[in-house]
Amino acid sequence: MKLIGFQKVFDGRYLKNYEITYLNRLGKEKKYEIVSRRNLNGPEELGQTPSGVSVVAICEGRLLLLKEFRMGVNQSIYNLCAGMLEPGETVEECVERELLEETGLKLVRIKKILPPSFAAVAISDTTTYIVFAEVQGVPDGGRASANEQIQASFYTPDQIRELLKTAPFSSRAQMAAYYFTEGFR
Repeated sequence: MKLIGFQKVFDGRYLKNYEITYLNRLGKEKKYEIVSRRNLNGPEELGQTPSGVSVVAICEGRLLLLKEFRMGVNQSIYNLCAGMLEPGETVEECVERELLEETGLKLVRIKKILPPSFAAVAISDTTTYIVFAEVQGVPDGGRASANEQIQASFYTPDQIRELLKTAPFSSRAQMAAYYFTEGFR
């Protein structure tokens, strides 16, 4: 596989579309489309700058999950509290801000911040930090914008086991929820 071309084809407000031209294993020229949250000057910048955080938040033995409407799938799904890093913001500041904005909860402490990982590797170079945190408070709807529909709640392992049987999840939230039910806290 050899990359031979890289071009922006659309510049949206939040996503930028790029076309990658490459030679496949047989030497045949192929095209591939991706999106990025960033303006990229070339392929060497792909995946180099983390975009945001996803928070695995625990309070008194319960896992925080957000049930939120996602336009991309036209339905409500269970998700982790997550958001984009603002310019100059640290990971810790982003976690604190997103928890407050989306849930009204307060950060007690960060247990672990994993290195950035790819969020949708087949279509995007977006990377996010996975953050494990202890939080406190009662979810109150936070200060979500009028463009977001979020219902935050804490769930016990037994409640999550039931949700996992039929409820729609984001892949990260599903994985975190499953491991939470298995005692990984």
